[in-house]
Amino acid sequence: MNAGSYICLGLYPHTYPAHPDAMPLLVQHSAEIQSERKCHCCHLILALSICLVAESADVYYRYRMSRCIYSSSNISDMVYFDNYYFNKYLFIQFDSTLGRFVGFNEYGMKLAEFWNNGTFVHEERDIVDWFCKGNAEIFDSSISDKSVKPKVKLSSVSQAGGRHPAVLLCSAYEFYPPHIKVSWLRDGKLMTSEVTSTMEMADGDWYYQIHSELEYSPKTGEQISCMVEHASFSKPMIYDWDPSLPESERNKIAIGAFGLVLGIIISAAGLIYYKKKSTGRILVPQNKETIPYFDPNEAHFKKR
Repeated sequence: MNAGSYICLGLYPHTYPAHPDAMPLLVQHSAEIQSERKCHCCHLILALSICLVAESADVYYRYRMSRCIYSSSNISDMVYFDNYYFNKYLFIQFDSTLGRFVGFNEYGMKLAEFWNNGTFVHEERDIVDWFCKGNAEIFDSSISDKSVKPKVKLSSVSQAGGRHPAVLLCSAYEFYPPHIKVSWLRDGKLMTSEVTSTMEMADGDWYYQIHSELEYSPKTGEQISCMVEHASFSKPMIYDWDPSLPESERNKIAIGAFGLVLGIIISAAGLIYYKKKSTGRILVPQNKETIPYFDPNEAHFKKR
């Protein structure tokens, strides 16, 4: 099961006067970063908006953005990035996969050397466990019971000018959260060529849909399947394609079979009702000449 990535954006803005001596002021504020421990989570659009406002105000702008990213359900692949920008340019970054700071310009490299030889780098390493993984567990537990399973449909479609005679469409509808993976299997083996997929598309009601097309040349006896992986499933779900009849023909057969069964049920119910109504009824002959009677003188029955 693939879980969605969790991202926390922490912004720590500072503005500086727009004059040539502003860059040295950045060195004076580098020590302040070590005391900035409070994480303010906000949307990326807000971060970009702040940068644009600062740029239009004719000032230098420094900000810090921290991210916790993972994709597995057990958060074992959690990584932490702590980025520092000056006027939108990244000059230093902490990467948890490396376990140290990396500078991207002359000042950033000097600052990285200073932080890597101090106590700040140890604090950054610990954030992966106490902050990233701790919050990810809370985040997952709060939304894991709110996932909605996708409704999956396989169909055969026509495509003009295709290089292959057959095109299959695998569609998943009304699922949540949006992170989903759709792939194709041929006899249980993953197919990578001739596959076209759309991105997750929002329906506007908190649900999403996705579509994947497969162009292929059918072979006798093969099995084509669509595999869907989603947070609402405990394991990947596989849907097999049945090429025996087109979907429209299968629908007609299903409707006809339903009508036949319904007719048999109604006929059987009518027969049972008729049998019950006719039980206990005695038939009386209408011809009086054929009605027998008992003659006591002759000690046997006679006809009238």
